Amino acid sequence: MHTSLVETSDLATLQRTLTRRVAIPTESQNRERAPELRRYLDEELRPELEAMGFVCEDWPNPVDGAPPMLFAERHEASALPTVLMYGHGDVVPGDDSKWRKAASPWTLEAKDGRWYGRGVADNKGQHSVNLQALGQVLQSRGRLGFNVKWLFEMGEEVGSPGLKMQCELRAAQLAADVFIASDGPRLSQQQPTLFLGSRGVMNFDLELDLRDGAHHSGNWGGLLANPGVQLAAAIHSIVDARGVIRVEALRPPPVPAAVREALAGVQPGEPGGPAIDADWGEPGLTPAERVFGWNSIEVLAFKCGNPDKPVNAIPPKAVAQMQIRFVVGRDPATFLPALREHLDAQGFERVQLRQAGAEIMAATRLDPDSPWVRWALASMRETTGVEPVLLPNLGGSLPNDCFAEVLGLPTLWVPHSVPTCAQHAPDEHLPVFTLEQGLKIMAGLFGDLGQGWPSGTQQR
Repeated sequence: MHTSLVETSDLATLQRTLTRRVAIPTESQNRERAPELRRYLDEELRPELEAMGFVCEDWPNPVDGAPPMLFAERHEASALPTVLMYGHGDVVPGDDSKWRKAASPWTLEAKDGRWYGRGVADNKGQHSVNLQALGQVLQSRGRLGFNVKWLFEMGEEVGSPGLKMQCELRAAQLAADVFIASDGPRLSQQQPTLFLGSRGVMNFDLELDLRDGAHHSGNWGGLLANPGVQLAAAIHSIVDARGVIRVEALRPPPVPAAVREALAGVQPGEPGGPAIDADWGEPGLTPAERVFGWNSIEVLAFKCGNPDKPVNAIPPKAVAQMQIRFVVGRDPATFLPALREHLDAQGFERVQLRQAGAEIMAATRLDPDSPWVRWALASMRETTGVEPVLLPNLGGSLPNDCFAEVLGLPTLWVPHSVPTCAQHAPDEHLPVFTLEQGLKIMAGLFGDLGQGWPSGTQQR
């Protein structure tokens, strides 16, 4: 497959596909859009899959009221390897009034070498590339040379409710030899990227409620404890002014040698993105190690008093929304107990601590020395003519634990997005370059897999 090129007609086909798919407002956070989630599966994914010989099944979400899922399988022969693939068709809210590069979030528009539209990067564009590349191989050869299973969900943007439970309940039906999917960004637009897992994430709230009502700061200043000051001090005891984690139980083990080797020479960031703060984060680590090989604690929001209309009064309480991103090596179930013990030991017994948001998303990382990794890198290298970037894990978080831990699969993620794509923001877009190259990369991977089992791997 490496000798074939993606023609203009292939990109035109992809553009027509994404024009239809972006137009379906699959906002999973908006309950009024629930029919659109079902429509995306029924009107967009199912016809394309069935045209390629997949047998499709609607899988009710095991979590009551959670968004639907679709399972599809193309079985060629029991002796052939089986690939499990994944994608999500839901998107974050459109934020319609703030778009400037397209008429609306639901209108795909091509401008200056980019395609704009909600979901074009996350994740409609990415799984559409993979579906079309699979179809290209099938059309060229008449067969794939391997079996494929697809699992599509419509609730990733609300924390993938039911996905892990579905994988547990239907593990036999989802059994495969390798997992290949696309989500998240490349390291940069020009660098084909392979990542093997993701950092985990846990959100938590800190709250200090000292009294009922505010009190005049002239009459009571110096007499009443200020919850904003105390909560800021509590946060500083957890993570210092340079972003260094001060609670040992929240720090990861040392960066493994294989991870350090894989990250050597990797430089995060690209033109158009924010400048990296050289003095921020764990000292002694490279920027790549800080974001891909280490933990970070962030203050997402902090409220004390009325920030929009402050008054001369000591506020009664302060609240902070916090987050920890973490790599493999620590059990996230220990994070809250360790934080509670730390806060109490530092004299912050009155600070309330609670987990927030969705379930904890676990950290995962396939061994960079895996033969699957060598195989994928070789295929991408041959397709593109450049050395791909290998990231042991994404800096962000994905539900990869469902596939790596519950199903026990080696996991390969080939992203087609870029860091500056405005994902989750107005004017979300993808460069045509990454879409075109993504089609070539995925056709190359599928073509290679159909030629025979990768050396060094062992079939089930």
